[in-house]
Amino acid sequence: MSDMIVPSFGNDEDTGRKLAIICSKGSLDMAYPAFILGNAALGEGIAVDLFFTFWGFDIINKKTMDHLKFSPVGNTATHMPAALSPLPGVTSFATHSLKKSLTELDVPEVRDFLGLLKDSGANIWACQLSADMNHLVKEDLYEGVDAIINASAFIEMTDGAQLLFI
Repeated sequence: MSDMIVPSFGNDEDTGRKLAIICSKGSLDMAYPAFILGNAALGEGIAVDLFFTFWGFDIINKKTMDHLKFSPVGNTATHMPAALSPLPGVTSFATHSLKKSLTELDVPEVRDFLGLLKDSGANIWACQLSADMNHLVKEDLYEGVDAIINASAFIEMTDGAQLLFI
């Protein structure tokens, strides 16, 4: 991939505002809302903290982050008959279609988008309980992860932040 372009919306000053995003789901379609909202906030001069917990750990796990899937099962927004969603091959097709759409819109892949967020000033935190449950250490995670911290530490460091749970 070519050099990453870090967007600037003309507001490079610190606004004093903070956004804390808790990423609890690890599917492809749950990674991008956090990334897009975080990126938009950074462009507006808002401090961003991303906290990856439970299934959201797949987004920052080196072994899984490049293989996230999009499953249409139970997702009415796919406009697909419910009986078709669980059939073999549908998840692969849906994942391929979503990735193709994102590529056509020049949206970076998961690893690259994390890099863009990190380069733009986002803090990336991993949940201690989730790390322990998955028997993972910092070396198993995306290199941009700042640290593995407990929930209390995250709550303290994001005091006063607008909180999003994805």
